[in-house]
Formats: sequence, C-alpha cells, structure tokens
Amino acid sequence: MAALICTKAGHRPRLIYRIHHDRGPAKDRRKGFTETDYARLLDAAHQQLDGPIVLVWDNLNTRVSRTMRELIAARLWLTVYQLPPYAPELNPVEGVWLRLKRSLANLTKHSLDQLTELVKTRLKRMQYRPRLIEGLIAKTGLDFQLPRPQPIKIF
Repeated sequence: MAALICTKAGHRPRLIYRIHHDRGPAKDRRKGFTETDYARLLDAAHQQLDGPIVLVWDNLNTRVSRTMRELIAARLWLTVYQLPPYAPELNPVEGVWLRLKRSLANLTKHSLDQLTELVKTRLKRMQYRPRLIEGLIAKTGLDFQLPRPQPIKIF
C-alpha cells in the first residue's frame, strides 16, 4: 500500500492511496511498489488535485533511487522535499497506517482478497473523515500552509 495525504489551500485535506497486488515470486523483482508504481500514484494525485504538487517524502530506497529522481525530474509540476532519515513522527501517513493496523487487529480473514477488500473499506472510510486527516497533519507539527503575502508598504 502507498498513500498520500494532500492539502490544498481552501479545500479539505485528501487521502489518496493505491494497493499493490503482488505479481508473484520472481528473482530480482521487487515485492512492493516500484518507482513506476509511485510515479503512477503521483500522476493520479496530480490529476485529482488539478495543480502542482509539493511532496514531502521519507527516504525509502525506492523513493531516493536514480530511477525515481529521473521520474521526478520529468514532472515539472512536482517538487520533492526529503524528510530526515528516520522521522516517522513528521509523516502524517504513518498515522494512517497505525489506525489501519489497529482497526484490523484480532480480525480473521480467510483469503488475501478478503483482507484486501477490508483494507480498501477502512481506507475509504478515512478518506471521508477530513477532521481525522487534519489531525494527522497537525500531529506532525509541520506547517503546510503557504505564507501569507506581506502587504507592500509605500512611504
């Protein structure tokens, strides 16, 4: 799974996510999201948000690879800032994963498909709780608001 918490001045915060379906065992093949998968997620977010994106991202190896840097450079609407090496408290998406894991505790599902559907349902519920997303952002202590322009003083 990969998720983005998105804010845009004058709009409610958004949770945009994708669930990766394992392609099965293969030598030298990444089990999780590839650079291309992350690029598709960012493209979808760009399309949904209809504007440039400033991305604050952790240092997962896929996100700092040469391939990812090239994919980012090709997207003129994307600006990326890296979080410090280990700073989950600065990443509001970590709160999404924590809440999701807690909501799944002690549940029994009989197949991966059932678990996937349950995860999608729980994430969709979070998408429609803007106050929850605002709280996850606030908990980081980061200011995601653009600075207000200062009035021009003429003497």
